[in-house]
Amino acid sequence: MTQPAPFAEIWRGTFLESVHSGHAVVCDEKGQIVHAWGNPEAVILPRSSAKMIQALPLVRSGAADAMGLGPQHLALACASHQAASLHTGIIGKWLDTMGLGDSDFRCGSAVPGDMDARDALIRADEKPCQIHHECSGKHAGFLTLNKHLGGDADYEKPDHPVQKACLEAFEGVTDLTSFGYGIDGCSVPNFATTLHGMARAMAHFAAAPDGSAEARLHQAMRLHPELVAGETRACTDLMRAMNGKVAIKTGAEGFFIAILPEQKLGVALKASCGTVRASNCAIASILVKLGALDPNHPEALKYRNAPIENRRGIITGSIKPAATFA
Repeated sequence: MTQPAPFAEIWRGTFLESVHSGHAVVCDEKGQIVHAWGNPEAVILPRSSAKMIQALPLVRSGAADAMGLGPQHLALACASHQAASLHTGIIGKWLDTMGLGDSDFRCGSAVPGDMDARDALIRADEKPCQIHHECSGKHAGFLTLNKHLGGDADYEKPDHPVQKACLEAFEGVTDLTSFGYGIDGCSVPNFATTLHGMARAMAHFAAAPDGSAEARLHQAMRLHPELVAGETRACTDLMRAMNGKVAIKTGAEGFFIAILPEQKLGVALKASCGTVRASNCAIASILVKLGALDPNHPEALKYRNAPIENRRGIITGSIKPAATFA
């Protein structure tokens, strides 16, 4: 099957109003496909779902240990955070330790996703900084690696040693030559691969031995789900619901990955429509199918069988997983 498979259904009363579709792959530790929906060989940009791969050179090079980085820092290096004080506080101290500041980032400024942090800036009549960008943890990792390598300031350029190291890591774990790259929202290259390649990479992470860079990164994510995203976000909610046994990470335009160490499985999916509600429903449904997530857990129900309310609080319908995932 090469066409997208149904992911999620939107019901309004008794009417099926919309259907979200996409592609998804589950791989085992040998890189073999265990389950597939849609086209496993679809060429994709994994966006922020690739952050743990982009963090591999940080750990493998020895830069993380040289800087004394712990699990919280590694979790933030893989994060798309809300810029709550919890996130920016750690990243700010991390920069201070390196003798660097906000101007050394190359991610751009962004309004915090955390409402308390956003409101605090408004009350103080201050503008958002680059540290408030959801990718500033990843960029702090890039700055750490760059300091270790002695590269020039423009670490975001595709031909910079930092990004060359990311490409080498990416092609290594996907076991494919990248098809090229697009420039991500935070200004760094985002390398293209197939959905199968991305699922294979996540299975590689899942099967990696304790002490490896891969294991250290997914363990940090599982230990600190609140740092990987933040309150009200699917990544944090669902990792908590699975009691830290699985690492998951969303990416822009409807992407999601999962790393299941106990089963040595990797998951990658892409909602064709690029919507968050489609990818959230799909990842929760696949995790339920794999036995990693209790279908009756409140967080699972929030993303798989969630009521849709109008502005008066009247339930008008629901979002449900497509029969594809039964």
